[in-house]
Formats: sequence, C-alpha cells, structure tokens
Amino acid sequence: MTYVFDVDGTLTPSRLKMDDEFQKWFFRFMESNKVWLVTGSDKDKTIEQIGEEMWTRVDRAYQCSGNVLYINGVEKRRNDFDLPEYYENMLNMMLDKSPYPVRAGNHIENRQGLVNFSIVGRDCTQEERDAYGKWDDENGERSEICEELNGRYPWIEAVKGGQISIDIYDKGKNKAQILDDLEGNYMFFGDHMKPGGNDYPVFEKASALGKLKGNHYIEVNGWKQTFKNLKGIWNK
Repeated sequence: MTYVFDVDGTLTPSRLKMDDEFQKWFFRFMESNKVWLVTGSDKDKTIEQIGEEMWTRVDRAYQCSGNVLYINGVEKRRNDFDLPEYYENMLNMMLDKSPYPVRAGNHIENRQGLVNFSIVGRDCTQEERDAYGKWDDENGERSEICEELNGRYPWIEAVKGGQISIDIYDKGKNKAQILDDLEGNYMFFGDHMKPGGNDYPVFEKASALGKLKGNHYIEVNGWKQTFKNLKGIWNK
C-alpha cells in the first residue's frame, strides 16, 4: 500500500508548519509505510511547512502538481510550462474586476510546470489569507474564475488549490500524473477532492482508467482529520 498525501490543508494548516505532535507521529508512520507527497507548492514552500528531514525521507515528493519529481530529495524529472500572453492578460482583467478589496501583491506566480494565481495575492498576511479564504467559501469566486477560464481555454487547466489560489497548467499536467508511477494499491488524502479542486483529477483519472477498485480517496477538512484517520488505520 502506498499512502499519497496532499500537503497544504491536508498534512499542515494552510501555508503553516506541520503540528509538532503530528510530525513526530508521522515520522514513525513513514518508517513502516511507503509515503508519497503531491502538492501544488514548490520544493522550498513544502520544506518550510514539513521540514527538510521529512521532505527528504518521503519516498517521493511530487511538487508543482506533479510537474517536478524528487525521490529521496533528488530531482528526477520536470515539465515546463509557459503561460501564453493572452491568458496572462485575462488573469489581469479578472484581478481588476474582482470585488474583493485587498491586493497584497504577487498575484501571478510562476512555478515549474504551472502558474499560481491569487486575487488577494501570495504576499498576504495570514490574517488576510484567512479572510479571503472565508470570503471565497461564501462567494465562490475561485470556482467562477476556474469555470470561465476552462470554458475559454480548454487546452489549459485551472483548478482551485490551497486556501487562496488557483493552479494553472497544460491540460492533464495535474496531480493525476502520479497514477503513471503508482503500482499496487494506494490511499490518497486531499482537501480539494470535489470537482474543480486540484486533488480531484487524481480520482477523475483513476475512474477513467478503471483504477478505483482496491484504492481509497479520502477527502479531509484539515490536518487534524488526516491525523485522526491515519491513527484509525495505523495505531502504533
């Protein structure tokens, strides 16, 4: 069995460090189980959250929605993605017309294999992050943006990621890329498993490939639920 985890909102609070108690327990879990990570964040952001020791010791770390693969800390492959100018212009138009009042900066962030877009901006404080996340839950702005972008440009994929942002990449270059490497049964944990979320493509592709049987897709509402579920599976 391979245990596959999203990071932000699944193993950690959004953009914050992993809980100390959970981290100590998770190190023990990793000693007896095969663990993969797949996250929209880049290597440096993930290390900030879970620590370099854990990041290096996991069997595989798929960064930038699977567009960069590290095995025990060593880069093995990467995909490129260049955001077309017309698409970037559309993002800037959406930024201008959003009714949300706060603009913290760093709204279009280039990562390996994808672009991360945020209305409030990735330079926001934790308080501003939480405020936008709550507002978006109530107003559905990110879902509406993704729907419009995917309707206009079906060869490029836009999905909600984390608490405040949208991940954008070439069609199919999403977290479901891990399925090309998975052998045997697996259990996948993510906090954005519904259609439009950046964890959903894993379930969607597995369904299309007939890989649902024997595998598990667990949607969580935060790291505490992940911790609780794991202790119910492996209580040692």
